[in-house]
Amino acid sequence: MEWRDQGTVLSVRRLGETSVILEVLTPQYGRYSGVVRGGTSRKLAPILQPGAELSLTWRARLDQHMGAFTVEPIRTRAALVLGDRLGLAGLNAITALLAFSLPEREPHRQIYDASSVLLDLLSKTDAWPLAYLRWEADLLEEMGFGMDLRRCAVTGSRDDLIYVSPKTGRAVSRDGAGEWADRLLPLPQCLLGQGAVTDREILQGLTTTGYFLEHRLASSLGNRPLPAARQRLMDLLQR
Repeated sequence: MEWRDQGTVLSVRRLGETSVILEVLTPQYGRYSGVVRGGTSRKLAPILQPGAELSLTWRARLDQHMGAFTVEPIRTRAALVLGDRLGLAGLNAITALLAFSLPEREPHRQIYDASSVLLDLLSKTDAWPLAYLRWEADLLEEMGFGMDLRRCAVTGSRDDLIYVSPKTGRAVSRDGAGEWADRLLPLPQCLLGQGAVTDREILQGLTTTGYFLEHRLASSLGNRPLPAARQRLMDLLQR
């Protein structure tokens, strides 16, 4: 068995003295793992970093085997944000959530493309946290746990939507919330593509997406804890 594709490095785990197990996300084959022989060498170790884009060849005797990768670099990303704590935290959160969320060997081209764009933004603009928030919402959608923010779940109105129901993931207006307002999640206008974007709104949005990541997505995966890299990003954003 053999295939060729490009892919984004999600994680690297040491295997023995000189090899590593490389986990990547590819557009055609999804999340895949394989052994890279000599992966700890001076030649390969610098390019086998989370976020890096590689040209890949995967080979195995049988399809169900882990197989082995041959790799060539396309571009690195970690080096571009190495001096930026927030950018590096963003990179680690993105790759960790992809490895956590996506099933193995199942293509998700849309989230692959969105992730590539977001990873490239980390070193190009300070405005990437908003793109990251929207990416988390897209990831939930891709995994079948998307929010419905089109109209109020109670009144049907499209106006003054400021909450999200934790039970249904649907938007709720100020009037529709009534006495239940304190039990609802915040819906910042930046998630609706409206209004000026503030740091406070982004954090509110991440509180809401984080709820569904933990209580819907993680729950569907056996109640595994969310990657610590996401919390580290939240901690830095709150400073």
